[in-house]
Amino acid sequence: MFQQVGGTAYKEGLENTLTLDEHFGHPHRSYHTIHVAGTNGKGSCSHTLAAILQEAGYRTGLYTSPHLIDFRERIRVNGQPVPEEYVVRFVETERSFFEPLHLSFFELTTAMAFRYFADQQVDVAVIEVGLGGRLDCTNIIRPDLCLITNISFDHTQYLGNTLAQIAFEKAGIIKQGVPVVIGETVSDTRPVFLQKAEEMQAPIYFADEQEAGFYSGDFGKPLCYPDLEVELKGLYQEKNTRTLLTALPLLISAGYRLSERAIRNGFAHVCELTGLMGRWQQLHASPTLVCDTGHNVGGIRYVVEQLHRLRCTYRKLHIVIGMVSDKDIRGVLALLPREAEYYFTCASVKRALPALELARRAHDFGLPGESYPDVPTAVRAALQKSLPEDFIFVGGSSFVVADLLTGQRTAIHSISTHASFGSVLTATAERAGKSPSK
Repeated sequence: MFQQVGGTAYKEGLENTLTLDEHFGHPHRSYHTIHVAGTNGKGSCSHTLAAILQEAGYRTGLYTSPHLIDFRERIRVNGQPVPEEYVVRFVETERSFFEPLHLSFFELTTAMAFRYFADQQVDVAVIEVGLGGRLDCTNIIRPDLCLITNISFDHTQYLGNTLAQIAFEKAGIIKQGVPVVIGETVSDTRPVFLQKAEEMQAPIYFADEQEAGFYSGDFGKPLCYPDLEVELKGLYQEKNTRTLLTALPLLISAGYRLSERAIRNGFAHVCELTGLMGRWQQLHASPTLVCDTGHNVGGIRYVVEQLHRLRCTYRKLHIVIGMVSDKDIRGVLALLPREAEYYFTCASVKRALPALELARRAHDFGLPGESYPDVPTAVRAALQKSLPEDFIFVGGSSFVVADLLTGQRTAIHSISTHASFGSVLTATAERAGKSPSK
């Protein structure tokens, strides 16, 4: 399971996926699809697209990864996670077929998602790529639209060590004659996308080259969405929004009925409609506590810029951070602000870098702080040291955010005081058999 152990769970190629697809009767052919790839932002874009489609009246499937609290988050229909009973029954029924294939976790989960969407008779499914694109096991669909958010350095051991190499893998989702929207381009990646689009005779649109705020189905008659309310507040969502507003007219041209009301409501209520969590999500006020799943250099750069823009709104910045060992740790640490107080921690996955090791490396970059054995303990310490006018950021890894949200899943919406938030974190740590540090 890649989420837990990393590279040893990664299986390249589509042979198993095609075998599964044949076994289940090519379920993805029974509904429309939209394919979303990219280094950062693909989850936010996928959820927002699904929210808009739901508001437009389409029965909408959504397949994303990783999950934060519950495996069932990965497979949703109209925002509702796949029932536990379906997962159990699927495994029990199909076990004799798939065990001899020695499938990866993601191969089996993708097959389950495609089958579930067919069983649920969805109209359209938004499919997020797991890793890369060209050899990703989601890449057997023929979508109505392809969307590639951006390219930055992540999973370089599988996708390549240059932006051009990574872009080549992501561009692998571009299909014959299917329009593709590129959310963000740089000089290294633009030629790669243009070449692949020409090869596949696919219309290509670069979102960062479209006129700000004006979009249309034929890119002739402009449409404008003034004062568009966007629920996702992270700074990086500005580019995601532009990407989506470039993509939506292409869907309209393909026959999708997407009213301005549906588009506005989807942007304004994406978390409620789809269950999205962990994207610049505020969990507490006085002090402000925000978590974000950004976990690579590209994602952390936006986080740091947002914290800088908010500098005049808080007295002191506290950063609770943990990372997994296969990321560009030095690259991330080099970006982090030196004026913050740090709480180095370790998520509850095997890939997590030990907190003491992270603290040691951070010291080389002038980032002082204490280490804590788990996320709830670290967050509790940050709360204890904070005044009401302070700002606490929790992140560095999806798994850090997952540990935080797991401990809060029944309490987040009822938290009203500093003390109650800390007591819930204490209880979470104690249930895990760990004593919070004094």
